[in-house]
Amino acid sequence: MALSTDLNRLPARLHHVHLMGICGTGMASLAGMLKEKGYLVTGSDANVYPPMSQFLEALSIPVIEGYGPQNLEPNPDLVIVGNVITKDNPEAVELSHKKLHYLSFPQALKYFALKGKHSIVISGTHGKTTTSALIAWILEKAGMDPGFMIGGIPRNFRKNFKLGRGNYFVIEGDEYDTAFFDKGPKFLHYAPLIAILTSIEFDHADIYQDLDHVIKSFRSLIDLIPVDGMLIANADDKIVANEVKSAKCQVVTYALSNNAHWQAVDISVKKNHTAVRIIKQGIEYTGLSTPIYGRHNISNLLSAIVLADSLGIEPPTLSEAVKTFEGIRRRQEIIGEKRGILILDDFAHHPTAVKETIKAVKEKYGDRRLITAFEPRSNSSRRNVFQARYASSFDNADLVMIPEPPMMEKIPQSERFSSQRLVSDLKSRDLDAFYFPDTDKMLKAMLAEVRTQDVILIMSNGVFDNLPRRLLERL
Repeated sequence: MALSTDLNRLPARLHHVHLMGICGTGMASLAGMLKEKGYLVTGSDANVYPPMSQFLEALSIPVIEGYGPQNLEPNPDLVIVGNVITKDNPEAVELSHKKLHYLSFPQALKYFALKGKHSIVISGTHGKTTTSALIAWILEKAGMDPGFMIGGIPRNFRKNFKLGRGNYFVIEGDEYDTAFFDKGPKFLHYAPLIAILTSIEFDHADIYQDLDHVIKSFRSLIDLIPVDGMLIANADDKIVANEVKSAKCQVVTYALSNNAHWQAVDISVKKNHTAVRIIKQGIEYTGLSTPIYGRHNISNLLSAIVLADSLGIEPPTLSEAVKTFEGIRRRQEIIGEKRGILILDDFAHHPTAVKETIKAVKEKYGDRRLITAFEPRSNSSRRNVFQARYASSFDNADLVMIPEPPMMEKIPQSERFSSQRLVSDLKSRDLDAFYFPDTDKMLKAMLAEVRTQDVILIMSNGVFDNLPRRLLERL
């Protein structure tokens, strides 16, 4: 049988590490880290395609397409199992028969990247990726040489991982489950000294039963923070504000309202930047200018400022970092502009994220017509758990296009989301909304509809049939 996942039982000398599910964003980044540390790294995956296949190829990491017993020959010293792998996967079955050491992705990250570091865990239903990237950049500009692992590609770094020689490691703390042999959330493995909690909402309907189930996971994270640690909490979120009362560490709150230690006020969206004043304990702290926009992103920014101040980073350094932050791939990312038509790509998929993203884009480009295309692709989006909530998420759009969700055969019939019903609900709210059976038909209709000065916002947590770039090429 395979050996225990106990980190204390790993052999002192490891040479060959094999990653199952290597083409996931986090797994590929971990593979890159291991390569930089000098290990022989191999991997396997059923879905080997760009951009992660190109990323791994550039690192000279061999990837086997498909899973099978032969992929574990010769025996690697350690196998890292991604959470895409099921217990019935043929490679996982072979792993269970062999006496090989294995770890989950979060365990491996703790062992290889967090050891000897102060862990800064960015958690919450929304805003983790932007907040993590911004904090990593602030620490970088302050000369602190942080390590980090982020669930998107920060444009300032051009990659989503860095080992770093400094004392701090910034990690995006995902509440999704760890592996088929560990159904607890990933963030429970990251031993936070400092944690940021941006928000708590129901999500991941495939693994969480209800909101209370989600809240219990975040309670477990809060309990992990040591007495000498710190929890930075969004007081605008009522659930967060309630849950942090149980923390045994110092709690510092931030908000866009007036009920927190830190506030962001006088938020003003300009043509090329957002201006904002920061208040600490009722006293003016600094004024900032940043390329990011939207109240949700200013809230994320404020949490990063609280953290930076706690680490002794002075306002001039902070101001320069915030001003030069280039954002994240697929977070309100400008894909291009042709014929006066601007195309944006965004990862939004939860109803709250969809609503806040549309609101932010409309505020930024208020004098232009906003066309939104949304693909219900996530495990929660393809379920009817959010069916009614999505109807109020598109109010700031001028025209909405919704395709048939992909992979619906994986969802029980009684739980399936209906794009057609959503379009009907949007029309009842006097919105111009249209349903399409597939992406190709939607692209054709979009090309016929668009006109100069339109802004097209395309939202999906998947590739959406490469719609943003296909649209740009066809314009």
